[in-house]
Amino acid sequence: MEVEVSYHSSANCHHPVEPEQASFQHTLRTEFTRSGIGLHTGLPVQVRVLPAPANYGRYFVRVDLPQAPEIPAKVEAVSQTTLSTELAQGEATVRTVEHLLAALAAMGVDNARIELNGPEVPLLDGSAAEWAGAIARAGLIPQPQPRPTGLLREPCWIREGDAFVAALPASETRFTYGIDFDLAAIGNQWHSWSTDASFLEDIAPARTFGLLHQIDYLRQQGLIKGGSLDNALVCGPAGWLNPPLRFANEPARHKLLDLMGDLSLLGYFPTAHFLAYKANHHLHTQLVRSLAQTLMRC
Repeated sequence: MEVEVSYHSSANCHHPVEPEQASFQHTLRTEFTRSGIGLHTGLPVQVRVLPAPANYGRYFVRVDLPQAPEIPAKVEAVSQTTLSTELAQGEATVRTVEHLLAALAAMGVDNARIELNGPEVPLLDGSAAEWAGAIARAGLIPQPQPRPTGLLREPCWIREGDAFVAALPASETRFTYGIDFDLAAIGNQWHSWSTDASFLEDIAPARTFGLLHQIDYLRQQGLIKGGSLDNALVCGPAGWLNPPLRFANEPARHKLLDLMGDLSLLGYFPTAHFLAYKANHHLHTQLVRSLAQTLMRC
């Protein structure tokens, strides 16, 4: 796999960045705060997202811990990927980072300080809509440092059984995701999205989903303590327990959202077609690790 890295503008998501400024890094114009419950811990947490200097990247700060340790949103910090992505720095951890990170990256926020007073980013309504809306309202400002863009030259694949995630050479940055479930209400569905379309409208509203027959087992394992019909779609043999869906293929769109959040751990989205089928956070982050080994960063 070979990656060519340059510092010129590529296609961008719909966010408050003027075309002539797209080649520069951006941070938030002003801070914003959101509160909610963590999906897996079930604990209340408040998140404060603030501007950060150029070249700092996106990083978390556990303000509830002594010395307020920082946790970079980098693939090197990934500590576990069971039903969400968790980052760690020393003893400090932060879980379920993917929705917020997807919104920041897709909306053009290169540098952000994310303060939280607990171990998990709140799930909110199960989507990234509230994060993306808050970013849009806060606005962005350009910074006097170039934004890196990488052009993938050779394919890269990570496979496990019939599940896979791949990065393919392409002329634009695109994400395509396919899922396949035995439950008739989900079945086989796909979604494809490129960065010249609206993340806020097309991807951010897609909510996390779960399978009815797995809920008791997951709770016995100490997971999804904060999950409910208010913040997750639940599907059983008879169909969805809490319709209506926001999109006919909302589950596929949400998996694409998760993929974007995990890929943001590279620091930016290279110019490539990212294609996944029946994948998960583990496979996503394995692809990021593989890409990171060859990306030349400044």
